[in-house]
Amino acid sequence: MRVPIRLRWSDLDAYGHVNNAEMLRLLEEARIVALWTDDSEDDVDRGEALGASTAVLDSRPGADTLSLIARQEIEYLAPIPYMRKPLDIQIWVAAIGGASLELCYEVWSPAGLEPATLYSRAATTIVLVDAATGRPRRVNDRERVAWSPYQEPAIEFHRR
Repeated sequence: MRVPIRLRWSDLDAYGHVNNAEMLRLLEEARIVALWTDDSEDDVDRGEALGASTAVLDSRPGADTLSLIARQEIEYLAPIPYMRKPLDIQIWVAAIGGASLELCYEVWSPAGLEPATLYSRAATTIVLVDAATGRPRRVNDRERVAWSPYQEPAIEFHRR
């Protein structure tokens, strides 16, 4: 999945590039666009733009499921300067577990900008939780069908 995400001026730090903590917000925004639905007309348009309906998690107030972050890892490869065109965030599913989902991301320069620059790579583990009980709940068939076509190998981060 490719999700274009615009930078905000406030994402920059005193060094003139995107602050490392703001990278988490950019990844969160891409994840929300890719996975959450509120059954609005915008969701239909968004699903068509992504090429499939991966947005199957209910995001409305009072939803039955919460999606909680269990783990995140980011590898920063180059500083991101302010750009008016949206970053090209590529997301894929590395693993679908019983109650969890591992997402991988690559944050690229805006689509069509040459030479293309890979700014960062990241991974997030999400646990689906039943809102009423506060306990993990299983990934259901609808979610598994929506996300399985986007399953690819996990990122192998550089280790020290």
